Amino acid sequence: MPILSISNLTKKFPARFVAVDNISFCLNEGEILGLLGPNGAGKTTTLQMLLGVLTPTSGEINYFGKNFFNSREEILEQVNFSSTYVGLPELLTVKENLTFISYLYKISDRKKRLEKIIDIFNLTELLNVKFGRLSAGQKTRVGLAKAMLNFPRVLLLDEPTASLDPDVAQYIREFLETQRQEFNVSIIITSHNMSEVEEICDRVIFINHGKLIADDTPQNLARSIEVAHITLLAYNPTGLLSYCAQSNLPHHADGKYITVDVSEKSIAQFLQSLAETGIAYSEISIAKPSLEDYFLQTVQTKP
Repeated sequence: MPILSISNLTKKFPARFVAVDNISFCLNEGEILGLLGPNGAGKTTTLQMLLGVLTPTSGEINYFGKNFFNSREEILEQVNFSSTYVGLPELLTVKENLTFISYLYKISDRKKRLEKIIDIFNLTELLNVKFGRLSAGQKTRVGLAKAMLNFPRVLLLDEPTASLDPDVAQYIREFLETQRQEFNVSIIITSHNMSEVEEICDRVIFINHGKLIADDTPQNLARSIEVAHITLLAYNPTGLLSYCAQSNLPHHADGKYITVDVSEKSIAQFLQSLAETGIAYSEISIAKPSLEDYFLQTVQTKP
């Protein structure tokens, strides 16, 4: 049985605006699920309904085999949330924020739990610092610490690594993987970083204009795209650019390097055509389709 299941979930706002349109999906125990889509697709509205912040117009949400609306208090004891865009009271210190928020949950040994969370997130040196004085990376760490106070079975994360330095973002990804492995936490994560999603997510659901249009692994979604990216360092860049324009091949230049989009099935033919045309190159790399390619194509082709 899935740890979370959503059936025919719909949210309509005034003026007949449908933010989420009859979507159904599930989250399995110990799974990291990516919730993807362009801005305005309905991702945040979906998370808000899963947290009970918004009431669905129709549909059903079940956590742990129980109806969310009938067992809301019991369920929210085992669910938590973090977002890069939702801060904590800025005039309170890190310790004050974590302490006060911990009282939202039934924690048997509160002092021990807080000590463990502080240790896990390496927050000792920040405890007496006001939240508003923290860096973006530090705020993200504190936000995740807040989200783990109740040791949730389901963790909902909205853009947890947005605007973070690469090393901090990598730390967050490694932390999520550790939580999944050690505590079997089930996670839903929204992100615009497609390489990050490919790295940590077992499965991806894609929402566009409020409708669920894909539910598969990142690898399978990437394979559904036929275009490969061939990057060349040509001896005669002008000749290569002219060839691409005449052949109607999508391309772009980055300094001396030119990247051409070619169907995977046509790679050999493309390279042979370059040789026959006399266009030589000193370097070549071929990148297979990625989840980002799927994202871009889907956003461009769906109404």
